[in-house]
Amino acid sequence: MTDRLVAHFRAMARNNAWANDRLIAACEALDAAAFAAPRTGFFPSLRLTLSHLYAVDVYYLDALEETGRGLAVFQPSDPDFARPRDLRIAQAASDLRLVAFCDRLAPTRLDARVDVDRGEAGIVPERTDALLAHLFQHQIHHRGQAHAMLAGTPVPPPQLDEFFLDFDRHRRRF
Repeated sequence: MTDRLVAHFRAMARNNAWANDRLIAACEALDAAAFAAPRTGFFPSLRLTLSHLYAVDVYYLDALEETGRGLAVFQPSDPDFARPRDLRIAQAASDLRLVAFCDRLAPTRLDARVDVDRGEAGIVPERTDALLAHLFQHQIHHRGQAHAMLAGTPVPPPQLDEFFLDFDRHRRRF
């Protein structure tokens, strides 16, 4: 069962990279004003929502890779990408790191604890499998919000759920 879970995480990492690339590529058709325009969502613009996704990915990758930067990854401030192209490049690099992490992941490491810097709450050890599941859920959650925001622009939002089935195999890049 653990081999299947590792294979699932590897597939999720690839799906994550594919979906991020498709969504941010669609945003490249927007001008800077439309990318930053106020919209309904937890983070009130495409720019802020997608910048948040990138920042949190870097934060959790720091914990998973055990590089020890913790909340310092957000310094001097959260990244706020003015141009979707710059965000797409940064997000792709982060996504490739996540794919590489999952490709190196051994089944015996799934229940290993990694330290997550939670600021005033201190260091919280989290299981690797739970942290990966949370990271993917976080991505899906906010990508869905960005997808809905994009639907309110002249740019059609891309299909993001065509990845796992054999029928969709030709759409995969990763």
